[in-house]
Amino acid sequence: MSDNQPAELPEIDRRRLLALMLAGSAAGVASAADEKDESLTNSLLWAVAWKQSAAEYFALCHQAYNLARLRVDQALAKHQPGDKPLAVITDVDDTILHARSYWGYLIEQNRDFFDDAIWDEWLPHNQVTAAPGAKAFFEYCRSRDVEVFYVTNRDQGERTFEFALAQLRHLEFPFADDGHLYVFRDTSNKTPAKEEVEKSFDIAVMLGDNLNDYRRDYYVKDVDERMSLMERDHEHWGRDFILLPNPTDGHWVRAIFGDSEPAPTDENRQILKDAATRIAWGG
Repeated sequence: MSDNQPAELPEIDRRRLLALMLAGSAAGVASAADEKDESLTNSLLWAVAWKQSAAEYFALCHQAYNLARLRVDQALAKHQPGDKPLAVITDVDDTILHARSYWGYLIEQNRDFFDDAIWDEWLPHNQVTAAPGAKAFFEYCRSRDVEVFYVTNRDQGERTFEFALAQLRHLEFPFADDGHLYVFRDTSNKTPAKEEVEKSFDIAVMLGDNLNDYRRDYYVKDVDERMSLMERDHEHWGRDFILLPNPTDGHWVRAIFGDSEPAPTDENRQILKDAATRIAWGG
């Protein structure tokens, strides 16, 4: 044997070395698989995929605004000289504006709960899109002298109102001005806006993605209580209030967690699973 040649390992040592190398490789593969699985089991995936790609989601928006136009036409038909002018009251987020790029970003970052800090950072960039049918409906309202009032609850500091108005103007919605926009920073209660509008207008219809947009009654922390209230008011749906679809956020979340923006904890993930299995086949 040459002095420069390494000594040959005994057979048992070679086997042990090979076993260690294979074990390390397997651990690396398992670790990568675990990381991949985590990114593919985000609890928001189904809901956000539906908002991003389902034709049914967009059709439901068109259906809501078609129905809203029908309600406005009915109100116009009954309107008499001397009556107060007609108005429509609408929520903003997930009713007339879609934030699909925000939700897509959350998925890319593997966030599985609403993230308020990211929302505040995203919002001023005007990456919203108009809900299908929304702009055409509000333009129709303007053509029939029916005024539109936008109501939202947000809080991005002192510029909150400015950001909200900029989004409406960015998408060229009618009545996008100081006199037709209500922004509540400290509360999600929109009743004061409705009461203020009713002083001067008859409300033809209201729109929102949240039953709390219609009545404050729905700001509760119990799923069954909220269901009961919904059944109590069933005759109002599609008549006085038209609901837009939103499977990712809203006060239905508060009824489950006790908080509209729950923290991304394992405890809350278990609560979400429990809510998803309230009714489940036993197998």
